[in-house]
Amino acid sequence: MLDTRLDQTLTAFLAGDRRAAARLITVVENGGQQAEAVLEALYPRLAGVHRLGITGPPGVGKSTLVDSLVRHHRGHDHRVGVVAVDPTSPFTGGAVLGDRVRMGDLTTDPGVFIRSMATRGSLGGLARTTKEVVDVLEAFGLDTLIIETVGVGQTEMDIASTADTTVVVLSPESGDSIQAMKAGLMEAADVLVVNKSDRPGAGQMVRTLEADLHMRPASDWMPPVVQSIASRGEGLDALTAAIASHQDHLSTSGDLERRRRRRVQNEILAVLRDRLWRRAETDLADHLPTWTDRVASGEATPYAAARQLMARLLEDDG
Repeated sequence: MLDTRLDQTLTAFLAGDRRAAARLITVVENGGQQAEAVLEALYPRLAGVHRLGITGPPGVGKSTLVDSLVRHHRGHDHRVGVVAVDPTSPFTGGAVLGDRVRMGDLTTDPGVFIRSMATRGSLGGLARTTKEVVDVLEAFGLDTLIIETVGVGQTEMDIASTADTTVVVLSPESGDSIQAMKAGLMEAADVLVVNKSDRPGAGQMVRTLEADLHMRPASDWMPPVVQSIASRGEGLDALTAAIASHQDHLSTSGDLERRRRRRVQNEILAVLRDRLWRRAETDLADHLPTWTDRVASGEATPYAAARQLMARLLEDDG
C-alpha cells in the first residue's frame, strides 16, 4: 500500500506532472516495498508501447544516434522517453556520462523525458531496475521508448530481453574489439548499424557483418545492416525503415507475443528472487554467521549450508 505522500505523487503523475514522474522513478530505482506498490499501481496502464534498445561498444556514436532518433520522432509529434544506462561512478554510485547533458536542448523539450541510470555493477550494460523504469515511462503515456546501454558487450547483452527491437551500433574503428563480442552481438541484433560510415573501412565492415549474419542459425528474420553518419543525420531514414520493418515482422510472425511473454516470465522470476533474497537476509540473519563459521572451518560446504538455510526458510513458512 502506498503511503499518503507517495499516493499524492502518484495522483500528480497520472495528471501528467513530470516532477512526479521523476520522483516515482527514483522510488522504483531504490527498490523495496514502496517500489513494488508503485509498479503494481501502474501496471494496468501499460499498453504495449514498442521498446527500442540501442547498444554497442563505447565510442561508436550511440548517443548521437539516439539524439537523431528522438528528433525524428518529435518531428512526428511523438512523445519520447529515453533511459540511458551509464557506467557507475566509483565515488557516488551514480551515472557518470549523463545523457541529459549530452542531448543538450532535448532536455528542455516537454515532449522528451530523459533519465540517466547507473549500471551499479549489473552485467549486460543494464541496471537491474531498467525494465521497471521503462514501465514508469510507458505508464506516463509516452509514445516511443528508447533504452541506450553502456555497451559493455560480450554475451551478457541482456538488452535483448528488455527491448522489442535491439539495434546494435558499430563503427569502422571498432576493429578487433568486436571479435570478442561478435557472438553476443550477432545473437542480440535485430538491426545492425555501421555508424561513422564516412570513415575508412566502413564498406569492409558492412560486408563482414553481412557474411557473419549468414552464419547465424536460420530464422524468419535476417537483421539488415544499415550505414549511417549520425552526426550529420545521414542514414536515419534507412534506420527507421529497418526498425519499422522489424516491428511489422514481430507482429505478423507472433514473435512479439513470444518475446513479451518471456519478458513477463523473467519479471515474475526477478520479483520472486528479490523477495526470497529479502526474506533470507532478515529471517536467516541469526543463522548465517554460524554456517559461515562452519564452512570457513571446513566442517560443512556452501551447498550443505544453503540446503539447511533453505529448509529453515520453508519451515518458517510452516
